Amino acid sequence: MNNFIIIFFFLFLGLLLQNVKRFPIHIYKTINKIVISICLPAITLYHIPKIKWNNELLFPIGAGWISFFLAVVFFHFLGRRLGWSNKLIGCLVLTAGLSNSSFLGYPIVEALFGKKGLETAVLVDQPGTFVIVSTLGVFVAAFYSKGNPDFKSISKKILLFPPFITFVVSCLMNIFNFDLDENIQSLLLKLGSLVTPLALFSVGLQLTFNRKSKHWKFLQLGLLFRLIIAPLIIFVLYVFIFNQHSEAIKITIIEIAMAPMITGAILASTYGLKPKLSSMMIGFGIPISFVTLAIWYFIVSFI
Repeated sequence: MNNFIIIFFFLFLGLLLQNVKRFPIHIYKTINKIVISICLPAITLYHIPKIKWNNELLFPIGAGWISFFLAVVFFHFLGRRLGWSNKLIGCLVLTAGLSNSSFLGYPIVEALFGKKGLETAVLVDQPGTFVIVSTLGVFVAAFYSKGNPDFKSISKKILLFPPFITFVVSCLMNIFNFDLDENIQSLLLKLGSLVTPLALFSVGLQLTFNRKSKHWKFLQLGLLFRLIIAPLIIFVLYVFIFNQHSEAIKITIIEIAMAPMITGAILASTYGLKPKLSSMMIGFGIPISFVTLAIWYFIVSFI
């Protein structure tokens, strides 16, 4: 319950401060850098070395990849059939194909499943949605925009991205069965705990609601895929086809059912892929996802 109070408090605090004239709203950019460069790597360095690898881990890792490839196929062929522009297709792929598995996912998973649940959440996010947005996401953005993919630039961004570096280091630590000193681990936990307030505060500062937009039908389709279709496919695939019923599967489904990934929307906007629609996907997707997540949590409780 305390975690849910924190989620809504910092989310609405960000929304409230949008209306304070002298408050530097663009501070969310600095907050995002702190979360990405310090808090997320801290969680990764703490949890990844402790994970005991087995074949079941492929399920949370693979969920984000499956979801993204489904979005590529769904929106590309639907867009081509209906005569959509490349920018519209690219925008929907990036915003509907990636879930907010860290900024929203971590605090919500912790609230629903406790700190132990973060181990699975990290797997869905780090080798899943995070690696996707850093590699295929950049490629998709470049492909559907006017520019051409710059593989050298893409590789440099991936290799120098702090969470990716710590993920690689953490995997090596896990392979060699090495963990950090207890005092350092304690510090990592404290830094990682800042993800919840900082990320939700940042999200609140960025939420926008444009009722006059002409993108309503695309917004509805994008959110339908992100909040209903993608998690439904993962649910059917994992539970009924692969016959998986562990708590890790429940957490994976909840992670895939999250609102659109903020980083994906920023990437779409940066490449000129319908910036207003990408903002709407975030602005409307986050509050609506609280309702759909409650429904998904009710469903997975019967697994």
